[in-house]
Amino acid sequence: MIGIVERYGIRMEKRGKEKWKHGLLAAACCMVFMAMPGAIAAAQEQPAGVVKEVSEDGISVTLSTDKSAYDAGEEIHYSLTIVNGKGLAGIQGADFTYSNTEGLIPASEDGMPASFPDIQAGESVTLSGVLVGDESFLAAAGDENTGTAAPAEAAGGEEISGNSGGKALPVLAAAAVLILLVLAVLILRKKSDSGKGGGAGILALLLACCMAGEVLPVQAASGDSVTLRPYVKFEYAGREVMIRAVMKFETIQQRWEVEAEHKTQNRQITCHDPSVFKDLDGVYYVLGTHITGGRSTNLYDWVSLDSVIQEGYSLETRNQVREWNDDAGSGSWFGYLWAPDVIYNASMGKYCVYLSANGENWKSNIVMLTADYVTGPYEYAGSIVYGGFNGETFGETDAPKVLGTETIPERYVTNGVDNKKWGDMWPNCIDPCVFYDGEGRLLMAYGSWSGGIFMLELDEETGLRDYSVSYEENIHSDPYFGRKIAGGSYASGEGAYIQKIGDYYYLFISYGGLEAAGGYNVRVFRSERPDGDYVDALGNSAYYDKYILNINHAVGVRLMGGYQWRHFNVGQVAQGHNSAFVDDDGRAYIVYHTRTTNGTEGHYVKVHQLFQTREGWLVAAPYLTHGEKLKEDGYSVTEVAGEYEIILHELVIDYKGLEAKQPGRIILREDGSIDGEYTGSWSLEAGTPYITLSMNGQDYSGVALEMEIENTDYRTMVFTALGEQDQVTLWGSRVIGE
Repeated sequence: MIGIVERYGIRMEKRGKEKWKHGLLAAACCMVFMAMPGAIAAAQEQPAGVVKEVSEDGISVTLSTDKSAYDAGEEIHYSLTIVNGKGLAGIQGADFTYSNTEGLIPASEDGMPASFPDIQAGESVTLSGVLVGDESFLAAAGDENTGTAAPAEAAGGEEISGNSGGKALPVLAAAAVLILLVLAVLILRKKSDSGKGGGAGILALLLACCMAGEVLPVQAASGDSVTLRPYVKFEYAGREVMIRAVMKFETIQQRWEVEAEHKTQNRQITCHDPSVFKDLDGVYYVLGTHITGGRSTNLYDWVSLDSVIQEGYSLETRNQVREWNDDAGSGSWFGYLWAPDVIYNASMGKYCVYLSANGENWKSNIVMLTADYVTGPYEYAGSIVYGGFNGETFGETDAPKVLGTETIPERYVTNGVDNKKWGDMWPNCIDPCVFYDGEGRLLMAYGSWSGGIFMLELDEETGLRDYSVSYEENIHSDPYFGRKIAGGSYASGEGAYIQKIGDYYYLFISYGGLEAAGGYNVRVFRSERPDGDYVDALGNSAYYDKYILNINHAVGVRLMGGYQWRHFNVGQVAQGHNSAFVDDDGRAYIVYHTRTTNGTEGHYVKVHQLFQTREGWLVAAPYLTHGEKLKEDGYSVTEVAGEYEIILHELVIDYKGLEAKQPGRIILREDGSIDGEYTGSWSLEAGTPYITLSMNGQDYSGVALEMEIENTDYRTMVFTALGEQDQVTLWGSRVIGE
């Protein structure tokens, strides 16, 4: 407007400009409001249709008709527009249904579309249909009752009468606000230059105008399916009628296709329950269930050693190892030999392998083998602990020596194998983890589902049980089995592993069943002492003193659940039975086996680096390790800001359905805000790698670093963090290549 005034040669004295601008603002407001009735009337004169939009989780459907009232026999033209506003997920094509007013029928064979195609992220599809009333409407055409349209249903979205008019009003309002904003900026700038007040009232007026509009809702994270029910109400032959669709949208991950020249492939091995060991020459080894194993020089390219390790067991050693067990159903000599753990015992000058010799009815034990090389050959050295004994077999174990009695104590009968209650109190003696604590003591954690996880002290000179150490008898301790440190009451939990990282001992336990659809997942607890008490980030104890189905339970920090990055061919599920270690350079790692969503029980070894948050809790890197390292003095905001794919490892998942969480998308802006599928704020701690993200009602604490994206040669910024209120893990990977 100022330009218009000046264009026509109107000039004002400097001292009168301020009054002129205030007058101009008032005139502009009057002009806008005076124009509104005419604009509204003009909009109402346009052909009137009915429009209804419903939306949820980034997907919206708009159902509209070309008119709001039809004569009998007249065709009803309608359209359904589907918009996929999800950041990274496509919509899978599907059929849908209608629940229209009875008597509305297709005007032709294809007059009522009832399916939609695949819709990629950011795209839309419009379906057009034509309906007409059947004979019942023709018969009622002469009725005097014309009916009136009912107001829109509150739960279904906003209904707008008048297709064109409904769009004209927002445009008019936007124009009015724009005029006011331009004028306000000019006046406020002038007031600011002169140091005088007076702009606050205008600003308040503008805020009030803006607040009168609709507030956009915060978009939720991606879900697997969304059901929407768009409808419109209008008149046909004097009756109120309705078109209503019921549409279910299944989301599908939108792949990131990596160019062939940027793809990489690491050598994988199959090794269930891998226990890691770094030899004196710097080579990494894993040993696993069914006498399997492998070696690596970098933790991501592995070579199988199955045949070499199996050849290290002589027939004599095999028979000694299996002497105690009832394992007739094993199918092979190594079928019931599970989850070995290996250390180098400097006092003995030997590699010591601790091996689960599993059996039926809890009749299992843990044996120790010795060797001059980590790959064998192995010699039987003795048994550490026996399980599943009764009155007849009690004397075949070392229990009489430990307990000082030749008669089985009543507690092992009341909760015994003969009445099938052994697991109510006592462990299945499998899954050993042997380690030296900070004081040089040699300790062994072991056990499984049923009675829980226990710990015994070993003799550093022999590697076998230290018979000089005694244990109390209470709910968390037994004179024979040792100190109970976790689990119990048949709550799932196996594959315990303890590793000291920094100032804490971290206890890793795998919950769930090891099958692909079993929900296997690693939980972490910590303690300042190797024998506990162990708690998670929310202070929950690792004990289970009563049964609970704990696969999706909110106890224990879960490092990861099922997930699938957009360039993965299949999802990663049932990750578990891990080991962990701290390398010579201080970097910590978790080694585990993972299954996938490919429909088989195939599995392979993966290694991810572990980091401690500012609060001292462990988080795992989003991708398998490939030589990455934390930048101790951290990154700048500019280096970290950008668009990220995120995977939120929610606790409650459909593990039986092989659910693998797919990435959403957020933007970390340089001003510290978060936009996208979640909104909030983020910050870096200067001079450190620590990052904090506040979104989704949580404060996530973690670290930021650069990593090589798994199976590619691309490097990008990533973060891994833990929710401080719900201890759920959040991964982020900055988007590249698009």
